[in-house]
Amino acid sequence: MLHDEHQALVVDPGDAQPVLDALKRLNVQLQAILVTHHHEDHTGGVAALRLATGARVFGPAHEVMPEPLTRLGQGDTLSALGLTFNVIDVPGHTAGHIAYFCENAAGAPLLFCGDTLFSGGCGRLFEGTAAQMLDSLDKLAALPDPTQVCCAHEYTLSNLKFACAVDPGNEALARYTAAAKNLRAQQQPTLPTTIGLERQINPFLRTRQAAILQAAQGFDTTARGEAGIFAALRQWKNEFQ
Repeated sequence: MLHDEHQALVVDPGDAQPVLDALKRLNVQLQAILVTHHHEDHTGGVAALRLATGARVFGPAHEVMPEPLTRLGQGDTLSALGLTFNVIDVPGHTAGHIAYFCENAAGAPLLFCGDTLFSGGCGRLFEGTAAQMLDSLDKLAALPDPTQVCCAHEYTLSNLKFACAVDPGNEALARYTAAAKNLRAQQQPTLPTTIGLERQINPFLRTRQAAILQAAQGFDTTARGEAGIFAALRQWKNEFQ
């Protein structure tokens, strides 16, 4: 949730009740509901929130979504809380996944990326291809380094365990892993992360670098080409214990 002490927007509400509780606690009105993709854990609370608050719903142009909503795609913009969000098409996790990027929210760029980019990882390829996901992550990695990355799940420690197996010589990754473990030990979130940090530590943003390429080919010796290397890395993550 993002709010200005009067109005709020919420992103990917899988459950309405925590949102309703927060609105009451903060004494703010829900203005907008932003949805990145169609999965139930991102849409399950939309209908109840719309009914309870009258908030407008925004979501991807090409996915089955709870109606009514304003459908958005690459190049579209929306305004909420006095902020302008640019919509970015990021297929891969689902076929029509979108992200929302604001160039300046409280002094820094802000990204709501759903399940496309996680700290230290990326979403599974449920509907899209490796080539699509690689292109989507390239779009996000090109955003300004200070961009606050609000991903939809706290998967950081499991992602970093895999990242360290792929890239054991990465000192920035080792430092970040220690910091993330400390935060979680205190029951604090590791998020938001930043694009600048993820460019240093996330193997899925670094698949063209020699260390990551060699590690992926060590997992799958037949992997060739940028999409093939990415696909091998993603499959390795799927099987990683």
